Amino acid sequence: MATPMLELKNLVKIFNAGTQDEKRAMDSVNLTVEKGEFVSIIGSNGAGKTTLLNLIAGTYPPDEGAVRINDEDVTRQPDYKRASHLARVFQNTTMGTAGEMSIVENLCMAELRGKKRGISWGVTKSRRARYSKILKMLDLGLEDRLTQSVGLLSGGQRQSLTLLMTTLMMPELLLLDEHTAALDPKTAAKVLELTDTVVRDNKLTTLMITHNMQQAIQYGNRMIMLHQGKIQLDIKGEEKANLTVNDVVAKFGHTLKDEALLAV
Repeated sequence: MATPMLELKNLVKIFNAGTQDEKRAMDSVNLTVEKGEFVSIIGSNGAGKTTLLNLIAGTYPPDEGAVRINDEDVTRQPDYKRASHLARVFQNTTMGTAGEMSIVENLCMAELRGKKRGISWGVTKSRRARYSKILKMLDLGLEDRLTQSVGLLSGGQRQSLTLLMTTLMMPELLLLDEHTAALDPKTAAKVLELTDTVVRDNKLTTLMITHNMQQAIQYGNRMIMLHQGKIQLDIKGEEKANLTVNDVVAKFGHTLKDEALLAV
């Protein structure tokens, strides 16, 4: 039997424990994600979506339970040690790139992440040619602006670049934390299409948080819905492909009070 890429066992996270503001953000969550699965994660504000990714990434340690990535127990590893396993794209479009560096330097930095480096020149002629070819798939004209500072790019361009950077390092696990939420609808749609292409072509095991139910249904081969720190729905394959927003509202409408979540 193949080893799962991600295993969460009885995961618990409590904030402000022992006070009147105590919140059980993650409540004994069990989850197994197989290699190559693309999981969309949905839930209203406060459901525990970002907390879940923070526990996987090592930003927070769990109060109880275990986290395993590719059969390695990383439960007590800090985030910088888990960086060799995963890549994360945030809602804030400036967090995945170094704005003061050029496009080509950002791509080179991503490719060399976690690798031993000598004193040789990082941005070689062959790398420039390869990066130009990769950037051309974005159809944003960035292949002709390799030396331009990333800080001059639009939010959509930076987020698209960040996605391409993840393919250069080929993470075991890709975490997308509402990575299109800060973009206008047209740009968000383009970035989501790119996301789907990048994930499918590279068979990346991916967890994507979204605030939009239609996006959660449309993208990925599995969907999880969180509510009050628990998994309320876990659906995949043909069952997910046939799912509609109305189906989810009919069953869970009483828990879904976020209008953006139900937007079509």
